[in-house]
Amino acid sequence: MTVHCTTMAGVEATQPDQVSKTSSLPPEGYEKKCIFCKIVNNEMGTELLHCDEEISCFRDIKPGAPHHYLVVPTKHVGNCKTLSKEHVPLVKRMVETGKELLQKNNVTDLSDVRFGFHWPPFCSVAHLHLHVLAPASQIGFMSRLFYKLNSYWFITADQLIELLNSKGETD
Repeated sequence: MTVHCTTMAGVEATQPDQVSKTSSLPPEGYEKKCIFCKIVNNEMGTELLHCDEEISCFRDIKPGAPHHYLVVPTKHVGNCKTLSKEHVPLVKRMVETGKELLQKNNVTDLSDVRFGFHWPPFCSVAHLHLHVLAPASQIGFMSRLFYKLNSYWFITADQLIELLNSKGETD
């Protein structure tokens, strides 16, 4: 059984079924109370802009910039504090997916983009999610606070990758 999602281009994509309709046990990688797991599994009616076995993407419901997307692992992964060095390739793939989505939406100036994560306890959803905001120069007033660089509550993707890479050196 497969889950079908329609991408922005109207092309139907398929991915392995994350929620078994015949089993009472949740499948691996699915948290039944997680809103992002429900979105990825087409339970909320949210348009998926990208979906594959590893990464899914959709628009933020409270956009802080003209282009504000959330890139999430298709299978449930906890917040950035739960990650280890082994998650670096996943985080890099999330960033690449965000860049591809921006380019598909005619955002060509990738120097005016913000890629980042809220640092716990400042996460509203405990499913790892990358905020992709563009153009960063057009982030709204309140959103400038929420997605502020070098703050206690928001970490860029590059900072997270650097932190994860250093975890292996100190363990």
